[in-house]
Amino acid sequence: MRPSGDRVKLYALVIYLAEPLAGFLDDLRLEMAPDCNPRAHVSVLPPRPLENDAGAAIQEVSRVVSEFPAFEIELGKIDVFPVTDVIYITIESGDEQLRQLHAAANRGALAFDEPFPYHPHVTLAQDLEPGHTDRLRELAIRRWREFDGPRSFRVESAVFVQNAQGNQWIDLAEGRLRGAPA
Repeated sequence: MRPSGDRVKLYALVIYLAEPLAGFLDDLRLEMAPDCNPRAHVSVLPPRPLENDAGAAIQEVSRVVSEFPAFEIELGKIDVFPVTDVIYITIESGDEQLRQLHAAANRGALAFDEPFPYHPHVTLAQDLEPGHTDRLRELAIRRWREFDGPRSFRVESAVFVQNAQGNQWIDLAEGRLRGAPA
């Protein structure tokens, strides 16, 4: 257990990817950015500060997530966000459910005026040295073509996380999707 002084006051809500997809993408991310701390995920709520303690946010996450039914996510193609040069994988299916979950969760204790419109994706590389984006994008495309495992996974839970020193993320609470299908 880390001392609380090691924690940064940034929180997020994420959905972790299943194996073998997660392991493949973690390895790819390390190949592209060796200094990163990979754990393949889709952010439902991108990192944000909280006005109050995490307890209220955890309760809100549990309530919101429990109202949603489990669903499938299928990953699509490699792309790049033009403003930030973040290399990512698109969401082919499950995008609408992620947008609905984001809209429901980005309220109350979890509300935050995000700097970019919500765009569900799986990040592969970010904070790159200038001039490296095109080469790393081509590497990601090549490796993604070589991957012969499943590109989809079932979402049954979301995890509320907190950032710690060294850009490590600590799992604080898991919320199960339990709502009835629409």
